[in-house]
Amino acid sequence: MDFVNVKINDKTYVYKKGTTIEEVSRQFSINYKYPILISYVDNRLVELNKVLEKDCSLSFIDCSSRTGSRIYVKGLIFLLMCAIKELYGYNYSFKVCHSIDKGVRIRCLFDLTEEKLEEIKNKMIELVNLNLPIKKCIVKRKEAINYFKQTTNTSVANNYYYTTSNYVTLYKLNNMYGYFYSQMPINTRVFKSFTLKYLGNNEFVLQYPTLNGEIPSYVEHKKITEAFNKNYKSAKKLNIFTSSDINRIIAEGKINDIITLNEVIANNELLDLARQIAEQSSRVKVVLIAGPSSSGKTTTSRKLSMFLNTFGLNPKPISLDDYFLPREETPKLPNGDYDFESIRAIDIDKFNEDLIKLLNGVKVNIPTFNFITGKREYKKNYLQLSEDDIIIIEGLHALNDELTKEIDDSLKFKIYISPLTQLNIDNHNRVHTSDTRRLRRIVRDNKYRGYNASDTLKSWGNILDGEEKYVFPYQDKADVIINSALIYELGVLKTYAEPLLFSVHEDDEVYPEAIRLINFLRNFLPIPSDDIPKESLLREFIGGSIFN
Repeated sequence: MDFVNVKINDKTYVYKKGTTIEEVSRQFSINYKYPILISYVDNRLVELNKVLEKDCSLSFIDCSSRTGSRIYVKGLIFLLMCAIKELYGYNYSFKVCHSIDKGVRIRCLFDLTEEKLEEIKNKMIELVNLNLPIKKCIVKRKEAINYFKQTTNTSVANNYYYTTSNYVTLYKLNNMYGYFYSQMPINTRVFKSFTLKYLGNNEFVLQYPTLNGEIPSYVEHKKITEAFNKNYKSAKKLNIFTSSDINRIIAEGKINDIITLNEVIANNELLDLARQIAEQSSRVKVVLIAGPSSSGKTTTSRKLSMFLNTFGLNPKPISLDDYFLPREETPKLPNGDYDFESIRAIDIDKFNEDLIKLLNGVKVNIPTFNFITGKREYKKNYLQLSEDDIIIIEGLHALNDELTKEIDDSLKFKIYISPLTQLNIDNHNRVHTSDTRRLRRIVRDNKYRGYNASDTLKSWGNILDGEEKYVFPYQDKADVIINSALIYELGVLKTYAEPLLFSVHEDDEVYPEAIRLINFLRNFLPIPSDDIPKESLLREFIGGSIFN
């Protein structure tokens, strides 16, 4: 009988050839706090029902990792689809909208009551307790199109018109098929922890455990929700809701019209914001712009300054980066790396001292931070405010009150910015805001900083951790939330990011994430960047901006 050598946690084990990964996982499940969802085999994500056929390295993933959490949520959405179908039939559908307070906002395309939502939840629990298998299936593309048309899931069927593959991958749960562009758990029994929170207006939040295993209490973030709703209205104006909608427009040669309309909408929103600030210019002296990485803070601050000029104001930009502490004083992470994401990396006292002087009409020599030497330099960059001058500050910590602790709140106007896209791949596969930002950063890091895709992907975990600590907790403090998502941008980013992702070697630790993003981008046709305006926020990442 043939055997295979399997390396797990630096120790080699011997198993019979043909043993499933699930069978192996039972031996190690005691080492995991939560059910094992999936595995890495030789640095590739592999579902647990696969069999061992050759010597390999093997590791397991539960929902306490970002990869595991993402797969867990995909499975929960499939479970939700199946529960609704069994209760009410295929004509009862829903749309997965976006992340919201450690959950996913769901909009039902049917009348939803609290009683009906409880019924759905109980059906989901029933399906979990039945320990039903989730099977991967390879089917003919035309058969998949016919199935999804017959089950009224046309958003998936339409996507298949823009692929040349003869076969597509689907998942099957209790005689229902679903499309998901990433791997899935192999059984419903792992979905022990979730809840459904009724919101009204045929909407609810699907909540799931965070990385610490707990489901947090739901907290409504009205301004974020309003920003998403506003973007939905813009999408409605353009009649673009899914990747197949944008692909159809590209195929018809009409994408330049959408680019123009989308940019006009974005510019009008910034113009309205500039008008709002100008109307309060008698009190507002400091405009603070914060947002997570690659949200477009730099271009937004430049464009907002330009629009403020049209109302007679004279914006003066100050960069938080120039107030970094000397390198040797920068706080460190537990692994010894410098924690540049921390607010403690900023010389807060010096920053406040200079702001107070400026607001009192004193001339100040603004520093420039030298990232090579790790020290601040003073190059006679003097700044003094006149009556119509207004300070613009953009940076990760701009909405943290500690950053401007010596400045009266009445003098501040606070802006939060993020690409809060409402574009979906289909009704059940959303576009993650973090994926849009990640692709933007991969392209920008390569173009302007000389980093490859692997470098950016390896740093992304620390970036997300920093945002959880220093950005997201302060978003509700904003006076206004700007949505920087452009509905056409993923087709453009694809042309730049895809080759960079393909350069990640299969032995690289971030190779599985590169493959996931490649599979994600396959849902979008490429869009050339020739006709994107030079003042577009997207130019901050792909190059050619008039603001660089």
